[in-house]
Amino acid sequence: MSLRERKKLEAWRSIRAAAATLFEAHGYEAVSVEEIAAAANVSRATFFNYFHSKEAVVTAQDPQDLDEWLDLLKARPETEQLWDSLSEILLGVAETLRDWLPTRRRIQRAAPSLEATRFDIGHQFFDQLLVWAAGRAADGGQATAVLQCHLALATNVAAYRLWGDTEDFDDYVDRLREQLAYARPAAAITSSTAS
Repeated sequence: MSLRERKKLEAWRSIRAAAATLFEAHGYEAVSVEEIAAAANVSRATFFNYFHSKEAVVTAQDPQDLDEWLDLLKARPETEQLWDSLSEILLGVAETLRDWLPTRRRIQRAAPSLEATRFDIGHQFFDQLLVWAAGRAADGGQATAVLQCHLALATNVAAYRLWGDTEDFDDYVDRLREQLAYARPAAAITSSTAS
């Protein structure tokens, strides 16, 4: 990463950290973009260079997430069953979010306007995951790969929704493991029937 890229990443994270502090202290609805910019020591225009809206401060992915998640794809052995790989990838994605996801969740749950938003792994990564899975599929198994990727994504959403208000991040990871285990039989069916 170049010095310029590092400075941009630091600025992005500084703005998000300042916003999170303000949101948790005063509530999401009560904080303005101008207040976030002032707390981060940047201009309003600079704020919008990094985030297209106040909501994006809560929901946007860290710019380094995609690279870390793509590394998770590369790390899976080629001989591993697709569902096992997808499970380990999603658990790895969860671990990369250990420092931010609980904060995001607290902010979301306290803000009525953010209640409808949910945690997802982002379209760009999911597109890459589909390409990766299709490349791992045996001849004619691309439908299986697509189905299993969507099923894995559904387990992620379910785990996030089932994460209790009084539970910590490790409980969320346990929920994700449970959902992946529950979905394993369905994944096996897609492997034997899809073509």
